[in-house]
Amino acid sequence: MDEDYVEAVLALVEQVPVGRVTTYGALAREVGRAGPRQVGRVMALHGDAVPWWRVVHADGRPATCHGGTAVERLREDGVPLTSRGWVERSALQG
Repeated sequence: MDEDYVEAVLALVEQVPVGRVTTYGALAREVGRAGPRQVGRVMALHGDAVPWWRVVHADGRPATCHGGTAVERLREDGVPLTSRGWVERSALQG
């Protein structure tokens, strides 16, 4: 995974506003290469410096890394969640 790709993914994650989320797939499409798994890999290896919890699976499931703290952080951001702790579709960016 090259440094330009990593930088592109992280720059996009930094732009996700408080109260909104994006998906791994949407980030991959916006970067224009690779797929959701590669974005997930970037987030796993380099995502600590950006709001990683604002990147969710296509079905709204939050990330399970970082000791399962994504749901707590999403709540702090005011992201609407379902009763199972998944992100409501209305919170998806763009």
